[in-house]
Amino acid sequence: MTNTGGGGPRPRTSWWREGAITALAFALCLLGGVLQVDDTLSPPSVSAYVIAVVSCAVLPVRHRAPLAALAATTAVGVLVPPLGLLLTPLIVTPAVITAYSYSLAARTERRAASAVVFTSAALAAAIPAFGDFSWKDASRMGVVAAFPLVAGVLGHSVRNRRAYLEAVEERARRAEQNRDSEARRRVAEERVRIARELHDLVAHQITLANAQATVAAHLFDTRPEQTRTSLKELVETTSHALDELRATVGLLRQSGDTAAPAEPAPGLSRLPTLLESFRRAGLEVSVHQEGTVRPLPPGVDLTAYRIVQEALTNVTKHAGTGSARVRLVWTGDRVTITVVDNGGGTRTAPAVSTGPTASTGPTASTGLTASAADRSPGYGLIGMRERATAVGGHLSAGRRPEGGFLVSAQLPLPPAQDPTRDRDRATTTEEGQMTDGEAGDTP
Repeated sequence: MTNTGGGGPRPRTSWWREGAITALAFALCLLGGVLQVDDTLSPPSVSAYVIAVVSCAVLPVRHRAPLAALAATTAVGVLVPPLGLLLTPLIVTPAVITAYSYSLAARTERRAASAVVFTSAALAAAIPAFGDFSWKDASRMGVVAAFPLVAGVLGHSVRNRRAYLEAVEERARRAEQNRDSEARRRVAEERVRIARELHDLVAHQITLANAQATVAAHLFDTRPEQTRTSLKELVETTSHALDELRATVGLLRQSGDTAAPAEPAPGLSRLPTLLESFRRAGLEVSVHQEGTVRPLPPGVDLTAYRIVQEALTNVTKHAGTGSARVRLVWTGDRVTITVVDNGGGTRTAPAVSTGPTASTGPTASTGLTASAADRSPGYGLIGMRERATAVGGHLSAGRRPEGGFLVSAQLPLPPAQDPTRDRDRATTTEEGQMTDGEAGDTP
């Protein structure tokens, strides 16, 4: 007795079920017509057949028009006493069935309760309205009125149960969708993170190796000793790049959780080593710091290191200059990292290191200039912006009006500790310890 809620074709099992319910209601209705007013039994009269046929003919449409079906069966039940039949729960079985169906399909609980109560009251009022009224009729009134009410309560309970199950299924479906979307989002974030890490690790080493190979090729005939030094540095750079690639790929191939890495993540403490690697490749880098240097959280420290690394890598690849400037400004709530070069954006050979001082070598006469100029932009700036945004910072990059390129990143700093508060806390602790010591010496 579910509400299909439409006028389309009904399943074959539904037709069989509807036929069985209609046949059972017809049989019970005729059985109620057998009972006479004088408590005797007699074959069903023509009126009983009319009541049974008319009321049961309405049952198949109770799903599409439940209120109309309930009104029709109630009206037929009210006509039972005028036709000389005994109004019993059996003869109003169609009205009980439609009361259940309407309670199941009503839009609001108030409408369902009102309709069912009206049906019960109408059927009960039909008993004293026609003929004499006795105490037997009073008990029959209560029984006749109770059946539609019980059917309405059952319909309401089934309706609530179905709504609850639908809500549970909907929540489960949405939870499954959220889990899938969350899993896809995490996979996408992890792919971007892996791509960014690989870019930062590999691009730096490959750029340095390319610069060192260019120097070696340029000085191969004129400065054999310098060429040998460049090739030695090239071997060290490529070996370091292979080690980092091997470690990264090995980490990705592990299926379970791994232990903490033996080497900590790089930070600004390793900035001198990073700058020295660029100087060996021919890029002179100057560093200037302002403000009080404070320790950074691991994520911000790694981000600052990678931004400087990537910015200097881009200078080596694209700037066409042999120098760059790195500036770190420490303020109360943030550190500002600026990397500036004065290049014109064309690829030239890196500066050649000849000892304590560096002199700019001539432009390489290889085919690297055209290929570098035609190469599509990479993901360096995108990765730097993503890193800065991930830790709550901001990054801007672009060409300067006076020439060259500028990368500026502002990263948040943890709250600075108040030295006065720390000094007061230390003094209080010392006084407490002294007091405890004196108290302990007292006999």
